[in-house]
Amino acid sequence: MSNSERMLSIKSLMLYVAMATSTIALVITAAIFEYRLEQSYKDQMIENTNMFAEFLVKNSVVGVLFADPKSTESDLANLSGVPFIDHAHIYAFDNDKSLYLFASYNRQGTSHIETVIDKLDQLMVPTLSDDALEIVKPITHNGDVIGYLFLNVPTTKLDELLLNTVMITIAILFVVIMFSLLLTLVLQKKITTPVEELVSLVQNISRDKDYSTRADISNINELAILANAFNRLLARIQKHIQDQQEAEDEYRSLTINLEEKVNQRTVALKEANQELIQTLEKLHEFQRQLVQNEKMASLGDMVAGIAHEVNTPIGLGVTASTMMIDRINQIQQDFDNKTLKASALEKFLAESKENLNIVYRNLNRSADLISSFKQVAVDQNNEINRTFRVHQLIDEILLSLRPRLRQTKHNIVITCDEQLMVECKAGPLHQILINLIMNSLIHGFEFIEIGTINVSVEMPSNDKLCITYTDNGKGMPDELKKRIFDPFVTTKRGKGGSGLGMHLVFNLVTQGLGGTINVESEVDHGVKFVITFPVIKVESPEQENDL
Repeated sequence: MSNSERMLSIKSLMLYVAMATSTIALVITAAIFEYRLEQSYKDQMIENTNMFAEFLVKNSVVGVLFADPKSTESDLANLSGVPFIDHAHIYAFDNDKSLYLFASYNRQGTSHIETVIDKLDQLMVPTLSDDALEIVKPITHNGDVIGYLFLNVPTTKLDELLLNTVMITIAILFVVIMFSLLLTLVLQKKITTPVEELVSLVQNISRDKDYSTRADISNINELAILANAFNRLLARIQKHIQDQQEAEDEYRSLTINLEEKVNQRTVALKEANQELIQTLEKLHEFQRQLVQNEKMASLGDMVAGIAHEVNTPIGLGVTASTMMIDRINQIQQDFDNKTLKASALEKFLAESKENLNIVYRNLNRSADLISSFKQVAVDQNNEINRTFRVHQLIDEILLSLRPRLRQTKHNIVITCDEQLMVECKAGPLHQILINLIMNSLIHGFEFIEIGTINVSVEMPSNDKLCITYTDNGKGMPDELKKRIFDPFVTTKRGKGGSGLGMHLVFNLVTQGLGGTINVESEVDHGVKFVITFPVIKVESPEQENDL
């Protein structure tokens, strides 16, 4: 079965919902009506029976009192004119005060029924069964009970009346449902026709890529809003495609011009420029890797650091190479005009040597910076153990944060043995320190011009590394300190703070590194984090040589 066969259309869904809702509502209403009507019929039947029973009780007093069953039966025979009563019994007391059947009436064509002497007390309350309504009334004289009247009323008439009512209700229900179906179909067409036209337009645009077409505006408010929004989207897409095409044309034009300039360069500068292009390609590749890495918000600062740090040496190299091109063109012109002097050639050679040295030094500096940044990026994306110098890792982290740190006057003091080498996951450690430093810059040193961060690293044992991170910022109150590692806890709500930084630090320490983290802080007395996690200590080559 295809997806189109499994999915419902808006037209079918509207029809199903409308018809199901109206049908359920009508059925429930009809059921309640039938129930109330049935109760009304039953109550009316009981009321009528009680009325006739009271009448018969009054007429039977004399016959029972004077023990005249014939006159009593003659009175009961008049019930033949009452179509809804089939049986009537009158019970009287004998000399022994025992009840016996005194007189009875049975409608012609019906069979006699048994006496109900043993059920008189139960039938004092009208009892309605599936076949008949049975009721008993006492016959009294001067306050004394001298006998009982029993009436049996069949429910056949009631059943016929209820059946007729049900059939009429079902017919009315069917007519109303058909009317609802007709009304639903009319409203369905009015609503779904604009939607189908919009769907058809979307399919045509998807197939033909013609973004100049526009949707018709419906007279239904919500559909009109949808059509207007869709038309604005088409206009934006069309403008974006046009802008992109213009940008591509401009890019191709610039590329052609650039190729013409590159072809005019000398062989010596080609090698230098080729190395510069490779460096730029490495930089772009590294920047793309940073953009794709969404694990930490600190990657944005790292990209800024790369662009800022590498821009200076590359700019110097480009400037020196440009000067070389200008000087070579001048020397070539003097050579062609046979006006080249030895002093000018000597000066050109000296300047060329100096410019090439500048290009070489700055290319090396760019390569070193990119290598350092690349190691940091590898650490963030790699969760396997590697061997590294702790001091060097911290230096690389600070290098990636240098653009942000240069905007402040805060100091960072590192206390760590430069020869300390360990084996563990460098990625979580890198992210932990960046989050702690950024937390101090954003929260701890808010409204503080000059602050100090201390990062102390030591190994209390051969398999544990302890990092103590402190700052002299504004600290935090006890209620915030208790929830500092909970998610979405921030003092910058509505100002860009997500409240996930310290929660992420806690998870990286406990889950990523398998360690512990404790926090100490007081208001206006800074903060202190003690992080302890297992590592494998590695002897550095310098320490092995000393041994």
